[in-house]
Order: sequence, then C-alpha cells, then structure tokens
Amino acid sequence: MINLSTDKDAVLREAFRVLKPGGRFGVSDVIVRGEVPAAIRRSMELWVGCIAGALEEEDYAYRLRTAGFTDVELDPWRVYDVEDARRFLTESGLDVDALAPQVQGRFASAFIRARKPADACCETDCCAK
Repeated sequence: MINLSTDKDAVLREAFRVLKPGGRFGVSDVIVRGEVPAAIRRSMELWVGCIAGALEEEDYAYRLRTAGFTDVELDPWRVYDVEDARRFLTESGLDVDALAPQVQGRFASAFIRARKPADACCETDCCAK
C-alpha cells in the first residue's frame, strides 16, 4: 500500500520508472475524501492501520500525474461509514464518539489506475528494445 510509505512521491516515481512505455499501473489503496481531523492524522496507530497515511483523492491523482502518469483514475469501491469509523478508532485511544461522525464518508478503498505514456522515457536507455 502506497499510503504506508513516508515518501509516496518516490514510490510513484519508481513505479513509473520500472514500467515499460505504455505500461499500466494499478493498485488498491485507501484514499481520503475531504478534510480529516488532525487527531486522526497524528495517530501512529492509525498510520500503521492504513488510515492516517492515506492521501486525499485529488492529491493522489496530482502526484500520479506529477510522476508522469496519464489516464489517472481513482475508483472508490467502498466508502467507509460511521460504524466503520468506530471500529478503526476504538483501539486508537481517541474519543470515538466525537471523531466517528467527523470521518463519515471521508475514507474509501479505491482502485487506483494510471498509464505510462507509450512515448515516455525516464532514462536515456530505458526504451531501448
């Protein structure tokens, strides 16, 4: 999961580098949809649990494009509700009753897809043969 990396841009650049021109990038990851309380972002336990390190969906798309990808798609397949929030917040030591409603619909599992352009070359000899 890319959201577990502390340097997501480096991960995306490396994914772009290793793909052949025209290659497709695809992962399933957690994304953020809107503002998230700072207490959740600061919680290391939630970071390890794939929540606090999640990128906001527009930021994710921007970072993919910045790495060189085109045809970027973020396709949420499960948006988490208040009860999901209660489950992932329960062990965090945070005030579940106060925070759970604030994260309603803010996190989603999504398929992330993009393509390396067919004419892309990131190094002088990467496109040879």
